[in-house]
Amino acid sequence: MLLDYETLKLVWWLLVGVLLIGFVVTDGFDMGVGALLPFLGKTDEERRVIINTVGPHWDGNQVWFITAGGAIFAAWPAVYAAAFSGFYVAMLLVLFALFFRPVGFDYRSKLKDPRWRSTWDWGLFIGGAVPALLFGVAFGNIILGVPFQYDELLRPTYTGSFFGLLRPFALLAGVVSLSMLVMHGAVWLALRTADPIESRARRVAQVAGLVLIAAFAAAGVWLWLGVEGYRIVTMPPTDALPNPLAKTVVTAAGAWLENYSRYPWLLAAPLAGLLGAAATILLVGAGRAGWAFVTSASAMAGVILTAGGSMFPFVMPSNTHPGHSLTLWDASSSQLTLTVMFWAAALFVPIILAYTTWTYRAMWGKWTVEYIRAHDKEAY
Repeated sequence: MLLDYETLKLVWWLLVGVLLIGFVVTDGFDMGVGALLPFLGKTDEERRVIINTVGPHWDGNQVWFITAGGAIFAAWPAVYAAAFSGFYVAMLLVLFALFFRPVGFDYRSKLKDPRWRSTWDWGLFIGGAVPALLFGVAFGNIILGVPFQYDELLRPTYTGSFFGLLRPFALLAGVVSLSMLVMHGAVWLALRTADPIESRARRVAQVAGLVLIAAFAAAGVWLWLGVEGYRIVTMPPTDALPNPLAKTVVTAAGAWLENYSRYPWLLAAPLAGLLGAAATILLVGAGRAGWAFVTSASAMAGVILTAGGSMFPFVMPSNTHPGHSLTLWDASSSQLTLTVMFWAAALFVPIILAYTTWTYRAMWGKWTVEYIRAHDKEAY
């Protein structure tokens, strides 16, 4: 059964957002833990404790990242083509950084040589911190607009460079991303470890939460005062066949905030980002790490939904040819493709969620140095 094309386009915009939130909530704490590994673990055994809190889960969590990339490819092929060609070097850096994780987790503790283990500890740090930073930089550039255009055959051409991505606002967005994943990872460690690691993680979570609040608020003010947004002037019907060149787009100061006037309920997203981070600081400080994990996840969801709500319906604007910008209405796949993907997602996403929940429940508990000593051969 074919669903309404306009509705399908909107549904897949929401589903991609859900997949991105699922990625940061699950694989986000893996990256945060990796970024904190060399600093919160003062001894080799403490670092093994930290590694084992995510060792059994990280590869399953990374499936959300792969699924989100696959969903973008299938639902928005034009966005996939333009983004992955424009951000090619940045994506390669992310992949190279992620290479450290499978090898580091599996081989880090195979040898007792301190230099060997220290090298992999810093490799796991790179695998956590670099993607966390670059994901934010990428989102910051999307908000600013990406230098690309289409020819008459709808072939995209990217005219920027890797260093051109390192714009001040984009770097601030990178700080937002890194701080929220570090906060989330620290809360996870407070939840899954005992003292002294737990106490250190609680302090780091509070500091990272403060950085997140400051950076997120600064980005909002910057977006209001210093970043031109995009506005559609004319476009074909939303259920028309995709054609990125069939609309007229202008840039205007404050355009990214117009949706909040049009749909006041969207203000719930930035409020969730700010209040979620503040609640995390208070809860983790009070020793309520379980609830802090929930509020930390809410904060990250709020940050992502803020970006999506501000840009709606744009997905990837062009700052050199605004009329070539990609929106969810003109960058989507065919109605048949979106329908098949919708029913596949409706079937398999609940199964994946149920299985993931079971794995966490089966392997739940606090990791301690004493456990590592007693299970030296089995633990990571």
